[in-house]
Amino acid sequence: MTRTGRHRLIGACAAAAVMTLTCLLAGMARPAFAAGNLIAIDVENNLTPTTCAEEDNVSLKLSGTDVARFAVEALPPPYLASLQADRSASDLSGCSFNGGVHPTDPRHASKAATRVLFDGAQWRIVGITQSSFWRSQSVPVTLGSRTFRGIHLLQVFKKVDGRPREVAVMYPSDGNWRIKPLPEARFGDGAYGSSMLIGPIETHQRPVVDISSIVVTTLPLSLHLKFKAGGSATVTLGEVSTLRTALDVRLSPLTSLTSSRRDRRPFAMLRSMYVAPDNADVSEVTWRAPGDTSPRTEALPNVTALQARQVRFGRSVPSRHNSSAPDLRFSNFRN
Repeated sequence: MTRTGRHRLIGACAAAAVMTLTCLLAGMARPAFAAGNLIAIDVENNLTPTTCAEEDNVSLKLSGTDVARFAVEALPPPYLASLQADRSASDLSGCSFNGGVHPTDPRHASKAATRVLFDGAQWRIVGITQSSFWRSQSVPVTLGSRTFRGIHLLQVFKKVDGRPREVAVMYPSDGNWRIKPLPEARFGDGAYGSSMLIGPIETHQRPVVDISSIVVTTLPLSLHLKFKAGGSATVTLGEVSTLRTALDVRLSPLTSLTSSRRDRRPFAMLRSMYVAPDNADVSEVTWRAPGDTSPRTEALPNVTALQARQVRFGRSVPSRHNSSAPDLRFSNFRN
């Protein structure tokens, strides 16, 4: 599915569900962690040139030795206060297709459905089944005593003054996640930007995480994932505010792999779009390397590989594509 298709699906489903039912790295609260040693991880940039703003041409692999826990935060871009209006419309000017489903994608038909899986005082969780999806995998999603099959999109809404505001989406069939802070009022529902994969990453036409089952618990709100390749993850939503949406990720080791293979296999990946600094969902990388006392920043095309104790994928130049979309920061890596 193209970026256009994903963004249109998220926006349409969010509307339907609601109707039917300055510093990049300093001065921000950090998620609390107890056990495990803080470690550095490796980041590898696999950027391929494109003129199309609706294709994911950015793949940034995060790998490390026996990483058991880390944090992910969606943070407003540093220019957000000066942004007068959001620009989230699709940009197909440099593309060889007309939007929607990419012509190279398979199409597996389903019966379209929208189901409210949970509706509580703090959270609403909605499951969406599309009329077609690019993967045939049907991942069982269990919440309480009920198990749902054929869900292509899980939407997570945070209740703010009783009103559901979407802050996260997850695709069970291919393992993609998107998160965003609560939007400021002038930006409406706000925009998603980069997506991420969490877990053992495979390549099946594009990078994916094959999930065998998902169990959702609501106190606190967590998704418990089991992977087909072995191992599991628990992803817990922490702070949700206009400053950030934070995830606490706990991974169990892939014990079926040798130590050397675990070292090489990424545990997470950022997927995004870059055409130019002012037409990108991520245009630069800011990180702290082991021993650094201050962060370093490089334009995305200049980054090949690095070691980091924390790393932020973001933008300091306002982009004409998904202008309000957040930066993503990965930190607190522990073994």
